[in-house]
Amino acid sequence: MKAKKFPKWIAPVALFLAVMLVILFFLQKLLMPKYMSDIVEGALTEEYYQETTDHDVVFVGDCEVYENFSPIELYRDYGITSYIRGSAQQLVWQSYYMLEDTLRYETPKVAVFNVLALKYDEPQSEAYNRMTIDGMKLSGSKLGAIEASMTEEENLLDYLFPILRYHSRWSDLSWEDVKYMFHKDKISHNGYYMRVDVRPVDGFPEPDILADYTLGSNAMKYLDMMRKLCEENGVELVLVKSPSLYPHWYEEWDEQIVDYAQKYGLDYFNYEKLADDIGIDYNTDTYDAGLHLNLDGAEKLSKYFGAYLKENYDLEDHREDPEYAQVYQEKIRFYEDMKEAQYKELEEYGEIVSY
Repeated sequence: MKAKKFPKWIAPVALFLAVMLVILFFLQKLLMPKYMSDIVEGALTEEYYQETTDHDVVFVGDCEVYENFSPIELYRDYGITSYIRGSAQQLVWQSYYMLEDTLRYETPKVAVFNVLALKYDEPQSEAYNRMTIDGMKLSGSKLGAIEASMTEEENLLDYLFPILRYHSRWSDLSWEDVKYMFHKDKISHNGYYMRVDVRPVDGFPEPDILADYTLGSNAMKYLDMMRKLCEENGVELVLVKSPSLYPHWYEEWDEQIVDYAQKYGLDYFNYEKLADDIGIDYNTDTYDAGLHLNLDGAEKLSKYFGAYLKENYDLEDHREDPEYAQVYQEKIRFYEDMKEAQYKELEEYGEIVSY
């Protein structure tokens, strides 16, 4: 019996399709935003996947975590290993799926969620969605984050095949897009975005009077899903409100979180109310007039929070652990080098220009 012969055209067609797929792959890499010199927060999500050691504490949330807590300070002071899986305007459903994604790789002892995002009850912005989601590895968690986050104008295919969304960036391409096609510079310190400059608080407009202060049902649904996810995986959930002064955090919102935490036996700390105890000085410890802490402020908050974590949770001191010591020696060097470089720019230019 003769072997069945395939038509001669199959091989060249298969080769053509393979070449086209490779070309499309390279074009997609070229056209996607790199977030290296502009809006660097967009590069935060994917940096997590470069980690080589586990973390006992994982933060999820918006800029109030990735600009206000320093994992390096937590390690130096207490030997606590931690990572901030934060992103700009990270919404609570994105935090849920970010934590779910994290649990694919490790099981931290403590998960920390910053509650400011609960003010939003529905999808907000494609630009912010992209900064959070594009850097996630493809998984069920990423698909869930996409479905929960899309605005009416967005669609799933544009996330799965980003070239469909970014094909029009041709006119915006620069040498940076070529340079960072396959490798990006590290911009964070275990997810912490460092700034050493100082811009004191100079007042805020009076907060709006709201018609209804009830936190939205969709937002609270995802907070509850996060709580259950932690319970199912043996992770302690801690809720925090960072000591950022804007956007305004209403007392009525705070009371709802206090009630929720009491109902389920969770720790909740509003660090705005504890700023004096922490030692935060809004004349010196913020770089953008009270929206976020600078390095001095972040280190103060981390010392304060770390002391509580160490005393109340079963967290090991990893400073003498050889598995971590060498890794964190390099992390601390990078941290100190960036700190020195930023102070040098302040001295030379009067402002931070490269970070």
